[in-house]
Amino acid sequence: MPRPGQLKPRDHQRLTDHVALGVLTATFPPSLVDAVIEATGTREQRHRLLPARLVVYYVLAMTLFPQAGYEEVLRSLTEGLAWGTGWTDHPEVPSQVAISKARARLGRAPLAELFARACRPLATPATRGAFYRGLRLVSLDGTTFDVADTEAHAAHFGRPGSGRGEGAAYPQLRMVALAECGTHAMFAATMGPCTSGEPTLAKALVGALGPGMLCLADRGFTAYPLWSVAAATGAELVWRAKGNAVLPVRERYPDGSYASELTAALDRRREHPLPVRVVEYVLDDPARSGAEDTRYRLVTTILDPGAAPAPELAALYAERPEIEYAERPEIESALDELKTHQRGPRVVLRSRTVEGVYQEAWGFCCVHYALRALVAAAADDEDIDPDRLSFTRALHAARRSVRTGVSAGALLARALRRAIAEILAGLLPPRRLRANARVVKRKMSGFGVKRAAHRVWPCPSLPPAAAVRVLAPP
Repeated sequence: MPRPGQLKPRDHQRLTDHVALGVLTATFPPSLVDAVIEATGTREQRHRLLPARLVVYYVLAMTLFPQAGYEEVLRSLTEGLAWGTGWTDHPEVPSQVAISKARARLGRAPLAELFARACRPLATPATRGAFYRGLRLVSLDGTTFDVADTEAHAAHFGRPGSGRGEGAAYPQLRMVALAECGTHAMFAATMGPCTSGEPTLAKALVGALGPGMLCLADRGFTAYPLWSVAAATGAELVWRAKGNAVLPVRERYPDGSYASELTAALDRRREHPLPVRVVEYVLDDPARSGAEDTRYRLVTTILDPGAAPAPELAALYAERPEIEYAERPEIESALDELKTHQRGPRVVLRSRTVEGVYQEAWGFCCVHYALRALVAAAADDEDIDPDRLSFTRALHAARRSVRTGVSAGALLARALRRAIAEILAGLLPPRRLRANARVVKRKMSGFGVKRAAHRVWPCPSLPPAAAVRVLAPP
């Protein structure tokens, strides 16, 4: 029912039925959102001002506008839609409390299911830098997100260690993801408390690997339990080994690599080894700081040197577009885009409940994938490397389109063409060779460290006028 002072729309539909996410609606159409809501059993039982579909789009918009308040995000979703749906007045924006309750009713399941259903590898065989000898390049890595400093979050997520004694300032959510190297699109992810290690979380993730993929990962993942599960998927692996890993030489190959085996830590007799090939190399570049002191060892499931020569695998790993900055900080990674550009640097997730944190984190992943899908579509249209297209430009175009809704097919197609043209208008220059020191300008603050005793600080009991006591001169 329309509220007093509003006219009922001519098509007898609620305004919230027309809310969309701008050009990102192409990735998350209303039909898919409705199917996810039905599958997770979160459909509202009665007509509400904030139905489940609107709340899903709201969570996505909330991660697209992380600096905006709750009510302002909802205004961005509904702005400009009144004229297109027959309403003669702007809809009433629910309060922040109502929005929080609607998010609590929805939970995290629809956002996690939406990511699982919609997010797939985007690269085609024509996408530049996306394949190596017919194998789709993907990368496995993890990161953390600071969450609000509450007792419930500290109890569930935990705090990482700190050299100052009481742990970090904020509890943290840990996420491990698989991203496509050519497009930087994350197509699988898993989350948990920061007390869970990355290899532990990755075990639930490697099922997204499969034949035809080549997965790159750093030395934090290369252990027998995870390796055996990942190798069983049929995907090829090229993971860096730790410096203390025992990799005996079984046979040497002309390309400099050698056959070896990987065994479990408790398998002292090496009764159940997994055959692997090892490539050892250094970066012989005097311009690289510390390069002469670093030795790399790669472990791969590609046992035939002819199928992947050692120099090619070493160059592939050294130039990999990782999910997170490492040896090649000049290559923007998927998580850097999400955490620095989309979310904003040093921003704490705003949700105040554990369920809300997971919901918000899945929303960030969904929106990042939709932005990367937009960039990939633009790159395919012009047959150019996706790295030449600006993620920030796509982010700005998507934010502007949200305020126009574009839920209808013709309007959405036109908005997509405009967004793609905008993304293609400013190509990035070819990436140059560069390196950055892993340092910060301001290491320490002049203030003390916030501890548990500071979270509830005594507040004044009197106004200043009542508390003033004038002192007599000495």
